[in-house]
Amino acid sequence: MIPVTKSYLPPLDQYASRLEKIWQDGWVTNNGLLVQELEQSLISYLDIPNIELLANGTLALQLAIKALGLQEEVITTPFSYVATTTALLWENCTPVFVDIEEQTFCIDASKIEAAITERTSAILATHVFGYPCDVEKIAMIAEKYKLKVIYDAAHAFGVKLNNQSILRHGDVSALSFHATKLFHTTEGGALVCNDNKLAEKVSLLKKFGHVGEDNYIEVGINAKLSEIHAAMGLCVLPSVEEIIANRRVISESYDTLLAGHEIIRPQSMTGLDYNYAYYPVVFSSHNQMMQVRQALINNDIMPRRYFYPSLNTLPYLRPESKQLCPISESIATRVLCLPLYYGLDQVTITNISKIVIEAL
Repeated sequence: MIPVTKSYLPPLDQYASRLEKIWQDGWVTNNGLLVQELEQSLISYLDIPNIELLANGTLALQLAIKALGLQEEVITTPFSYVATTTALLWENCTPVFVDIEEQTFCIDASKIEAAITERTSAILATHVFGYPCDVEKIAMIAEKYKLKVIYDAAHAFGVKLNNQSILRHGDVSALSFHATKLFHTTEGGALVCNDNKLAEKVSLLKKFGHVGEDNYIEVGINAKLSEIHAAMGLCVLPSVEEIIANRRVISESYDTLLAGHEIIRPQSMTGLDYNYAYYPVVFSSHNQMMQVRQALINNDIMPRRYFYPSLNTLPYLRPESKQLCPISESIATRVLCLPLYYGLDQVTITNISKIVIEAL
């Protein structure tokens, strides 16, 4: 079977060497030496001011919302993984959905102002498949209306725009280091804050809100990353450039093989240094997508309907959150991510493309 993605696993002896150090020290969690080393390595690699490592990407979103003190309405995208919306609901905020751009699948910044009310506290936008939102326009809107900005950057590890990390935009960016991501710690996530005081608050919130042994000064939770997870991250990080380069070759091969057929791809932008996180394709109709999907499955190839459904249609939303988002709703019924992972061979890429074309 060919999965839609496969975790990059470093040489086992490298990981075992890191684990041996954990066993020797007996320091398994609570901001251990490997967590500290990984934080510094990521700050250097990503060229960011700080990073708070966390247990997963969903907790990253929830802690960002909590640390910023968001309440009431938050403008967000309907085209993202469900965690973007459920994090808002979990923190008792009301998601207000704004439709997406057809070119990037990111939130349409030109439609945000019309959705702002006196109850709006923030904008939570997703860099979809690693393609950046219109960060400049969103920044202008946020400044005009005194709104906070969170970016769900789960797909945007290593992405740069105009030679600057995309993580430097907004008040805070949330990362996922889940095993399916191009950089991973098996399970994990992080927050990058563009204000040191906010970073300090996140650091406090992730460790039960206390300093020292028993000085409790904030309502916190346990969102810490363990040493065992940090060890995986330290083994994966040195290979990230090679992983991205390999994914680029695979993506460009798909581009060549699928050119000239009824397939829509997200449009890149000037100045983008992309990470080739996913290979989404959008078909002309839902039926056509399902036909291609079934043809691939029949050949033991497992694509993914990523993202489906459009989040504004989730059944557990309150009525006030069920805004119409026709572009997102349409793309969500027509999109499919093709297999893309480190080491996917050319024969398989050619075979996948052939099946797609024949199904079309």
